[in-house]
Amino acid sequence: MPFQPRVAILVPAAGFADRWQPAFARKAAALTAAGLSVDQRVWTDPGDLAGHDLILPLFAWGYQRNVSAWYALLDRLEAEALPVVNRVPVLRWNSDKAYLADLADKGVAVVPTIDVAALDAAALADARRAFGTDELVIKPAISGGADGTHRIAPGGSIPADALGRRRLVQPLMPGVLATGEFSLFFFGGRYSHAIVKHPASGDFRVQEQFGGRETAWEANDAARALAAMALAAAPAPPVYARVDMVGDGAGRLHVMELELIEPSLFLHHAPDKGAAFARAVYAAV
Repeated sequence: MPFQPRVAILVPAAGFADRWQPAFARKAAALTAAGLSVDQRVWTDPGDLAGHDLILPLFAWGYQRNVSAWYALLDRLEAEALPVVNRVPVLRWNSDKAYLADLADKGVAVVPTIDVAALDAAALADARRAFGTDELVIKPAISGGADGTHRIAPGGSIPADALGRRRLVQPLMPGVLATGEFSLFFFGGRYSHAIVKHPASGDFRVQEQFGGRETAWEANDAARALAAMALAAAPAPPVYARVDMVGDGAGRLHVMELELIEPSLFLHHAPDKGAAFARAVYAAV
């Protein structure tokens, strides 16, 4: 009987209903078709993982709401030398959006970002002067699914959940409203597919839970080059990756974030429906 590697996919704890299950089914089907055996383990209490040939944190949803448990898991995976993709140094680096400064230092065009230790009105005023715009977006440095992300209109006040807290401050990028947010997907370092996500009318967030919608998109050379440059700055080559980017007022693309932990991969938009994803995972065993 041929060797069938055993893979553990980390999934959410209670509180996320069943929203993750359709995407899990697509990923599991692709992995199974490639000859892998797939198990589920709740990321907050995964139990003994030593019997698995690979661990994938693909649905570690909610880690931004339980940061101490997330970092404790990363420490455990590293201490026990368990096989994880993406690798633990990549997961740890990608957990805090301070990595945007790393990308900028390496010449990657990123959304302009100011990291504020304790957000107040003076910090917002400083950011407006620095960015030359009155429209701002604030978000936690450790966040997911637009948790705690707010659009601050001219003269707007700081939401209670952000006042005095560490927040990233960015200009509202015109492109997200005009042309949407672009996501490019890479497996084993190779480009797979891309989508463009549009926010619902009156919103700026593109996530499905806020009414966002996505369509397939053919990434141009500039988008692919920017994505490749951003991924090259990671601590190690990621096995799976999503690069989100938006345009500025002149249409130039800027990286908004790298998704290297638990990204939605939109495999139903991939021409091969996930075969390249599965091959990249199998190759990492």
